[in-house]
Amino acid sequence: MTVNYPEVWDLDTLFPGGSESQELRLHMNEAVTKLSAFEELVHNFKVPAAKEDAQKVADLLEQMSGVMRHLSQSGAFIGCLMAQNTQDKKAGILESEASSLSARFQNSFQKIQQDLSKTEDGAWTELLKEESLREFTFILNEWREEAKMLLSEKEESLITALGVDGYHSWSQLYDMLVGEINVTVSVDGESKSLSVGQANNLSSHKDAAVRKESYEKLEEAWTDKEEFFAKTLNSIAGFRLETYKKRGWDNPLQEPLHINRMKQETLDAMWGAISSNKQPFVDYLDQKGKLLGKDGLDWYDVDAPVTESTQQFSYQEGAEFILKQFGKFGPELEQFAQQAFEKGWIEAEDRPNKRPGGFCTGLPLSEESRIFMTYSGSMSNVATLAHELGHAFHTYALRPVHSLNRSYAMNVAETASTFAEMIVADAAVKNAQSKEEKIALLEDKVQRNVAFFMNIHSRFLFETRFYEERKKGVVPASRLNELMEQAQTEGFAGGLASTHPHFWASKLHFYITYVPFYNFPYTFGYLFSLSVYAKALEEGSGFEEKYLALLRDTAVMSAEDLAMKHLGEDITQQAFWEKGIALCVQDAEEFISLTSAEA
Repeated sequence: MTVNYPEVWDLDTLFPGGSESQELRLHMNEAVTKLSAFEELVHNFKVPAAKEDAQKVADLLEQMSGVMRHLSQSGAFIGCLMAQNTQDKKAGILESEASSLSARFQNSFQKIQQDLSKTEDGAWTELLKEESLREFTFILNEWREEAKMLLSEKEESLITALGVDGYHSWSQLYDMLVGEINVTVSVDGESKSLSVGQANNLSSHKDAAVRKESYEKLEEAWTDKEEFFAKTLNSIAGFRLETYKKRGWDNPLQEPLHINRMKQETLDAMWGAISSNKQPFVDYLDQKGKLLGKDGLDWYDVDAPVTESTQQFSYQEGAEFILKQFGKFGPELEQFAQQAFEKGWIEAEDRPNKRPGGFCTGLPLSEESRIFMTYSGSMSNVATLAHELGHAFHTYALRPVHSLNRSYAMNVAETASTFAEMIVADAAVKNAQSKEEKIALLEDKVQRNVAFFMNIHSRFLFETRFYEERKKGVVPASRLNELMEQAQTEGFAGGLASTHPHFWASKLHFYITYVPFYNFPYTFGYLFSLSVYAKALEEGSGFEEKYLALLRDTAVMSAEDLAMKHLGEDITQQAFWEKGIALCVQDAEEFISLTSAEA
């Protein structure tokens, strides 16, 4: 019997009543009580001096874990409320309250870090040998090293407190500004008022006039508010840089590299390999321009379909296709995704007032996830849905692991999501029923290569250069436009006829305060997952258990150690990254070959 999967997620199973939920109110009140008790415990906590203190530390960690889960549950739920309806004013108030609670927790956490860093090295080694602490060795060492990088407990507490109504509020302001934007576009002969997310979805519309009008209307909106966005971006960066300066950090990449548990050599090797291998993707962009009857490819045509018969999938069809392909990889992945579809964990409906973009968030107390996107029926939407399900499966894979050992970095987080996306994308190409369909699906794969190797590289170049200029003072909107266009010209290796000067204003990732440099981890995850995917193809259906083992290690080792343990590869060398890029080049070359007669 066919099950009809809901396109609107079910949040009432978590806290009924949305932002007016009484259960949510009770939960947040309970979070305050738990947090206050934890703060008292931390206040009285003494620096551990011998192995006899191990149980005291273990008890503290257990209480910390409980508070974290409680705060994460409500924080994730409120994030869902904000995304599903940008007009939900009460959710905005709740978000501010949740941010304040998170700041209080962060202050207590920083005190613990500082206390642990004061333990004498010999005593520390003995502490970690105790059974009650052994499983936390990696994160405890990480916390201890972090504390040595930070300012005093009092100074860090002040920074955290000021960040609530300063630093993080700028990010929230950005969300509000974007949520207020609506543009009117003529689609299929009908004038429609669209949110930013809906208008962005028109980038893959078959009608060139619709794509161009949507882009131009959005560009007008970004231009109209560019001073607001410039002020917001400069304020976020200014707060961040001033904090780094006080800590003695000169390199703006120090924090994101630390957060992603990777070395500068690894990042340099990855971008070096990509920069040396862009020509096949420039050739693809040239070929696409010819297929669209243009001398050069404009920004708003990068996602354009190149065939008339681009297949559309209803949400139901997209879900069924994903489940079928996941099933070929392994039963756990398939069963998990089936549960997500059936239980209404996914918000996919195309409607006004939704936030643009997509995400997956975990709810630790419920042991569930929620996925957010706006689904409009393209193969790209199907791939995005598979991508977010990959994130959710990563969370599921970590259930047997202690909650304190589940905080994996963004770069490896993108591994699971991209792996799931590739399962679906590869299958779509192999199952193509006609040459035109194969071209369309193959192009969807190559478009993702362009996104990871060119678009995201341009974001990285822009952000790196912007931070260097921001050290000297405020960077005006006009200069931000220049930096963005320069970065896109370099990132796309001159492969575009026109760039998107206000991309810096349009991209949410530049305004996320909890994760600096929200760009290179995507490319890392994509190429890293290609190696994992190659192993999966090589070993067949029995690989799922090894894959689960890899996912469970993502939060307890560095990126370099993870790759060496599970792939036997040194990722500080360009050779590792070039293997994955070579597979992507094959897709670009096949696309060019299949379409050469039609250009």
